[in-house]
Amino acid sequence: MAKFWAEQGAEGTRETVADTATLALHVLTCVGFSLSYSFHHGVRDLSDGHSMTYRDALSLCLRNIITFAIFPKKVLSLSFLPKKLRSLGVATQEFQKYMEEMLTHERNMAAKHEQGTGNLMGSLVRASEEAQKSRDINDSTRLGLTDEEIFGNIFAFNLAGHETTANTMATSLVLLAANPECQDWLVEEIHHILGISGGSEDWKYDESFPNLKRCLAVMYETLRLYGSIVFIPKSTGFHSQSLALGDKTHILPPSTAININVQALHTDPQTWGSDALDWHPSRWLRASTPTFSSKDDRTSSMAKETFIEPEAGSFIPWADGPRECVGRKFSQVEFVAVLASLFRQYRVRPVVENGESEADAKRALMRMVNDSAISAITLQMLEPRSRSLRWERQI
Repeated sequence: MAKFWAEQGAEGTRETVADTATLALHVLTCVGFSLSYSFHHGVRDLSDGHSMTYRDALSLCLRNIITFAIFPKKVLSLSFLPKKLRSLGVATQEFQKYMEEMLTHERNMAAKHEQGTGNLMGSLVRASEEAQKSRDINDSTRLGLTDEEIFGNIFAFNLAGHETTANTMATSLVLLAANPECQDWLVEEIHHILGISGGSEDWKYDESFPNLKRCLAVMYETLRLYGSIVFIPKSTGFHSQSLALGDKTHILPPSTAININVQALHTDPQTWGSDALDWHPSRWLRASTPTFSSKDDRTSSMAKETFIEPEAGSFIPWADGPRECVGRKFSQVEFVAVLASLFRQYRVRPVVENGESEADAKRALMRMVNDSAISAITLQMLEPRSRSLRWERQI
């Protein structure tokens, strides 16, 4: 992806959001089903008996999730419907068919005691079958997951992990282009931890991820101000709940609907300080200084940096408590890996348009990011193609 962006030259690319969405989709297809696609063109060969690739079927379903939720699958196959709805109907059928084939394949391998693929589908199948085997023969309680439950979990994993992560990556790249000093600060850590030579296939999770704290700080700060989820719906359930605010306790009646204002929570000056509305990834690190007097000082300072865990309940981009997003760690590792891969060898800057200065172009990027609103179910930039980003290889 970075190579493709760099090939666009001085004109840059306006497809940051679309391209990060493609990347996030490819990550999900690989982790979920061990299907690999090249970035720009993907795999065009269809599997036997299919009229659409798995990637394209999943992508179409995710892009039309609201329509998909309203219309039953049977309705979407009716011949008199508009072409767009019928295409969605085909995508849902193809997606279901792919999952059924993969489920059968995983179960056949399990039955033969063969090593599984290690992907999400395989993990769900084997965990389900192990649960069924461990059940007491006299116990009628059903353990494990039905096929429909496995399919539902996989689709939910894809839905929750696609647009949210892609938006966060795209927004972070625009912000880094508008803040070159933060970009230098980030690159400094990446080179220190990963070096400047060798391939990413040599990276090891336990050696790299815990030490790429600045990469994670960029993610956290972007989620704080521009997180995909702007409110979280909750309910008191069947019983009343008590809520302590200051020195007062309020009683919330049963069946009370509650919407948590995530944006307000993440920009509360009492928690985040007087610069709560400013994007400063360094706020997440203790003993972090953007500039240093010497290389040795910089190395020593990075080694001493510690990640600041937010106060409980003050930072909830993945929700909180027992219903916290199960994909939290997955999204963090994905984001950090992408940032490290990009900025290890490349830099990004705004394309300066006619009559602009570099400062004008940076301010334009910030306006583009701040001009965001909820689109379908997540917060997104309204005009992500209004400005171009120029990528240049540095190493």
